Amino acid sequence: MTVTDHPLVARARLLASELLEPEAERVDQEGVPASHIEAVKRSGLLGLTAPAEYGGSAAPPAVVREVSEILAGACGSTWFVQSQHHTPVQVLARGEPAARERLLGPLARGDLLSGVAYAQLRAHPRAPVRARRDGTGWRFDGSVPWCTGWGLNDVLLLAGLTDDEAVFAFIDAHDQPGLRPSAPLRLAALTAAHTVSLELDGLRVPDDSVALRLPYADWAPTDRAKTLNTNPAIFGIASAALSLLDESTATPLRTHLADLRTRAYALADHPSPLERVAERLAVRAEAYAALNTATTAAVVAGGGRSMSLTSKAQRLARDGMFLLIQGQTAETRQAHLEALTR
Repeated sequence: MTVTDHPLVARARLLASELLEPEAERVDQEGVPASHIEAVKRSGLLGLTAPAEYGGSAAPPAVVREVSEILAGACGSTWFVQSQHHTPVQVLARGEPAARERLLGPLARGDLLSGVAYAQLRAHPRAPVRARRDGTGWRFDGSVPWCTGWGLNDVLLLAGLTDDEAVFAFIDAHDQPGLRPSAPLRLAALTAAHTVSLELDGLRVPDDSVALRLPYADWAPTDRAKTLNTNPAIFGIASAALSLLDESTATPLRTHLADLRTRAYALADHPSPLERVAERLAVRAEAYAALNTATTAAVVAGGGRSMSLTSKAQRLARDGMFLLIQGQTAETRQAHLEALTR
C-alpha cells in the first residue's frame, strides 16, 4: 500500500474536499465552528499517532505528514486547532500511568480534543510559568502567551518549570479558579483558530493529572529536534496555492516544491534527529522561500480579487505568513534570517 492509498489519507481527503475546503474562506472570517471539530473527531484522524492498544492508528510518519499536508492545504485554521492534539497524545503514550489510563483512550478515539500550552518552555532560562509542589498536587503560576483552540478544546496540556524540571499536566479547557483566559486574540492570520493567552494564579492540579515530569535538560533536545525539520503544512499550503495557477506557471514551481519535499522528509526520517542540523535548517528556509513564491504567485494571478477577504489566494498567503513563525526558536529564527540575506 502506498501512502496515498492509506485509509487515513483517504479519510483526510474526503474531510478536506467535502467540508474543510468549501468552508475555508467563511471559517477564516468567522472562526472554526464546533461542527468542524466534531467532524474531525468522527474522522478518526485525532488518533493518527496514538498507540493501537488505546484505540489509535499508530500511523507511520509518512502518513502523518500526508494527512497534515491535506488538512493544512484545505483549511489552515482547522488544521492548526487539530494539530495541537497530537503532542498531548504522544506525551501520554510515554507518560505517567494514572493520566495515561484516564485520558489516552478518549484522546485516541477522538472523544476528547486536547490543546497545548507548553511553548513558553522555550523561553528557558526564563520561566513564564512556574510549577511547584502544593500538598498532594501541583500549583501553576504565570502567563501562557498562546493557547489555540480555546472554546473548542475539551482538555489542555499545560507545562511549567520547577528549578530544573519540566512538568506537564492536563487541565480542563475552561475558566476555573486560578486560570483566566484573555479575550480572543485578533491576529493577522489564523484568528479563526480561537487563540487566547492565559493568566495562571495558583491553578491547582492533582497528581493524577500530571502526564510527564522530566529534567528540562532531557526535554529540550527532543523539542529542538522537532523544530529543526520542515513543517508538512508548508507543502500543503504551497500546493493549494499552486492549484490556483495555470499549468505553465505552476509546473516549474511544483517541480521545485516536490524536490524540497523529498529532501525535507528524508532528513525528517534520518535515524539521528540532531545530526545534519545545518542541512535541516537550510532546507527549512528553502521551503519557506518556495511557500512564499507559491502564495505570492497565487495573489498576483488573482489580481484585484486577491484583495478581497473572501479570496482563497489571500487566505493562503496569510496562512503561509503564520507558518513563518509557528514553532519558531532563536536557532531557527537566526538561520532563517541568515538565509534571507544571502
